[in-house]
Amino acid sequence: MLGFASIYSHAQVNNKKIPVKSTYEIKSTDSPEDIIWKAVHVVPTANQYQALKNEFIAFIHFGPNTFTKMEWGNGMEDPQVFDLKTLDTDQWCEAMKAAGMKKVIITVKHHDGFVLWQSRYTKHGIMSSGFRGGQGDVLKDLTASCQKYGLKLGIYLSPADLFQIESPDGLYGNLSEYMQRIIPREVAGRPFKNKTKFNFKVDDYNEYFLNQLFELLTEYGPVHEVWFDGAHPKRKGGQTYNYNAWRELIKKLAPEAVVFGKEGIRWCGNESGNTRSTEWNVIPYQEDPAILQNFSDLMDEDLGSREKLFKGKFLHYQPAETNTSIREGWFYRDDTHQKVRSTDDVFDIYERSVGGNSTFLLNIPPNREGKFSPEDVKVLHEVGSRIKETYGHNLLRGAKGSKETLDDNLESFTVLSDKSPELIYTTPKAIKINRFVIQEAVSTHGERVEKHALDAWIDGKWEEIAQATNVGYKRILRFPEITADKFRIRVLASRATPIISQVSAHYAPGRPPQLVFNRSIDGMVAIDPMKSEFGWNPHGEDILKNLNTNYQIHYTLDGSQPTEHSPVYKQQIYVKGGQIKAVAISADKLIGAVAEETIGIAKKLGQILDFTSEDPKHSAKMAFDADPKTYWQSNNDGATQHISIDLGQQYNLTAFSYTPQKEHGNGMMAKGILKISNDGKNWNEVERFEFGNLINDPTKRTHRFSKNIQARYIQVESTEITGGGKLLTIAELDFIEQ
Repeated sequence: MLGFASIYSHAQVNNKKIPVKSTYEIKSTDSPEDIIWKAVHVVPTANQYQALKNEFIAFIHFGPNTFTKMEWGNGMEDPQVFDLKTLDTDQWCEAMKAAGMKKVIITVKHHDGFVLWQSRYTKHGIMSSGFRGGQGDVLKDLTASCQKYGLKLGIYLSPADLFQIESPDGLYGNLSEYMQRIIPREVAGRPFKNKTKFNFKVDDYNEYFLNQLFELLTEYGPVHEVWFDGAHPKRKGGQTYNYNAWRELIKKLAPEAVVFGKEGIRWCGNESGNTRSTEWNVIPYQEDPAILQNFSDLMDEDLGSREKLFKGKFLHYQPAETNTSIREGWFYRDDTHQKVRSTDDVFDIYERSVGGNSTFLLNIPPNREGKFSPEDVKVLHEVGSRIKETYGHNLLRGAKGSKETLDDNLESFTVLSDKSPELIYTTPKAIKINRFVIQEAVSTHGERVEKHALDAWIDGKWEEIAQATNVGYKRILRFPEITADKFRIRVLASRATPIISQVSAHYAPGRPPQLVFNRSIDGMVAIDPMKSEFGWNPHGEDILKNLNTNYQIHYTLDGSQPTEHSPVYKQQIYVKGGQIKAVAISADKLIGAVAEETIGIAKKLGQILDFTSEDPKHSAKMAFDADPKTYWQSNNDGATQHISIDLGQQYNLTAFSYTPQKEHGNGMMAKGILKISNDGKNWNEVERFEFGNLINDPTKRTHRFSKNIQARYIQVESTEITGGGKLLTIAELDFIEQ
C-alpha cells in the first residue's frame, strides 16, 4: 500500500480520524490506546521540520571572554578588553559550509551583557571597544557572510545579564514597576525602518530585552533561530522574564524562527556530545507548552516512552539539539593547551546525533584574530569531506523496492502492512555497506516505529545485521561492513501503522587510526590506537568501535618502514631497546601514519636515589614509572632542581628522552645538565642539553649524547624552566642504549 503526503491530511484506524498538530491535550477520559493514537498525530511545526532538516549547525561563542580566557565573565569587564583588530567572518562561513553545516548561531550577548552589535540601548558592547573605532558590528559582518555562503542565521541572546545586575543603574532586578510600554522605544537619531509597534506590560529589564530583540530581528536579515540559555551565574531582585511578550514579538518579527530553550527546541541534557539511544521528539508535559513561561531541563534518559506519555497532560513535539564544542570550553583560550576534538570524534557525534533523531549543534570559537584557528578549520573540512564521502551517494539507487522511499523526496512515503511490516530492496549487483539510513514521514504522520531491525541476504538466508529502537526524523544504523544484494527492514514494534519516507545505504571507509606505544616497566610494549586527549565534558563513547574501523597493525624493530608484509601485531611484545615502528592498515588497504619511537631501557631494575623535593600528589618516582600520564613535580624552589636514578646495572647509553606533562603548562625543562656517578653519591657533569618550544609543543624530546656514556647512576638537573618557572615537572625520563 503506497501513498503520498499530499493526499493524506490525517490517518485512519478503526474509523477514528483526528488531525495532526504539534500539541495534543490528554483528557481524563483518554484510554492508553487513545493517548498513543494522539501521540502518533503529534507532528513538528513547519519551522521545527525545517530545523530538523538542517541537521548539522554551528555555534559561535565570541566576546570579552575570548580575550580574558574566561568561560563566564563577571559583567564588569572594561569593553576595551575586547581587543579585536581583525575579523574574517567569510573564513568562518567557508569552513562551516565545507563541514556541511546549514545554520550558524552566534552569541550576540553572553551572560556578561557585552553586545556584539551596534545596539541603541546600551554602551556596554562593541561600540565602546577599539574595534573599527567603535563602529564595528560582528553580527553585521556575519550576516553578510551568511548570505554570501548560503547559511541561515541564528542569534543567542542571554536572558542573564551580569552587566545589568552589577551596574549601579542596571535594569536587571531593579524592582521597577510593570507598566504598559511601547516596543521599540524611540532613540533620537536612530530610527527603525521597520515601523511595527508592540505594547507590552513589562518592567525595565524586560523592556530592555525586548528592545534589543527588536533590533536583532529587524535589522540583520532573516533570523531562523533564537537561542535562550537557561544558565544564570547570578540573580538579583527576583527578576522574572515575560516570555509571553518575547514569544509574541519573535513570532511576529521572525516567523521562520524556532526558539531554543522554550517550546520550539530543547536541550539534549548535556554539553558533551552524548546522545540517547532512544530520542523521542514527542514528549509529555504537565502544562500546555504554548503558554508556559519556564521550561525545565530535560535530562532523563527516557523522555518519550509509552510509560512517560501515559503520565502527561499534554503531548508536544519538541526536537533536541545535541550541543557541544569543538574545543575544550565554549570560548577560545589558546592553540596550545586547549585541545580540539578529532575528526573521528566529531564525525561520530554527527552520526549519533543526526542519526539519532536530533540536530547536531557544534560550537567553533573564533580566536583573538577574529578567525577560526587552523586546527579547527582542518577538522571541519575533514568532517565535511567524510560526510559527503559516506552519505553523498545512496547505494540503493537503482534497487528494486518501494520507489517512494528511494526518490530523494521526504514528502513521499510508503505505508507498511500491519500484518507484515517490512520493506525489501534488491540491488542490481552486490554492494558493500556499513551504514543504513531510515526516515519516517514525521511531518505528516508523526513518530511511530518503536523497534526495528535490518537484515541482509547472506549465503542463501536472511541474517540480521543491525537493530535499534525508534526512527523518527532520521535513524543511522551502523554495523561492520557486509556485502549483499538484498536487504530487509523489519518493524518489530510500532505505535501505529509504520510509514517510511526515505531509506538509503552507504559505506563509510574505515580509516586506520594513529598509533601509540605504551611500554610497561618490565619492557613489554603495547601498540594501541591513539585515544583523543580531549578531556572537556567527556561523553564516554568508544569512537573507534562506533565507527566500525577494521584495521590490522604491522610493526618493525630494525628501523625499516612497516608494510602489509611486516609482522602483524597481536599482543604485547618485548623490546629490549632501540627503534620500533608501526602502522595501521585498513581492510580497504588504506595506510595510516607511521608511528615510531626509540625505546629506552626497561625500568624494572631502576629506582630513584635522590631528588630536590616533591609534591605529595606527584612524587619523584612518577618520573621513572613507565607511565607518561603521571608526573613528578618539585616544590616552587627555583629553576635548579634535580633527580637522581639508579638504573640497576651499567648501560652503554647513546641518548636520553624527556617527556613533559600535559596537564598544565608549568614546570617544563628548557635547559639542564646530565651528570653520572660511580657510586650514586659523587657526580660528574657529562652533557648539557636544551629543549625548545615546549610550551607550544609539549611532546617527548630526545637529546643524543656527543659520545656514548657508560653509566649506572644518572642525575638530571634543570637549569632553566620555561617561562621563568621555579618548579620542575617530568612525566617520564627514558635512557636509550646503543
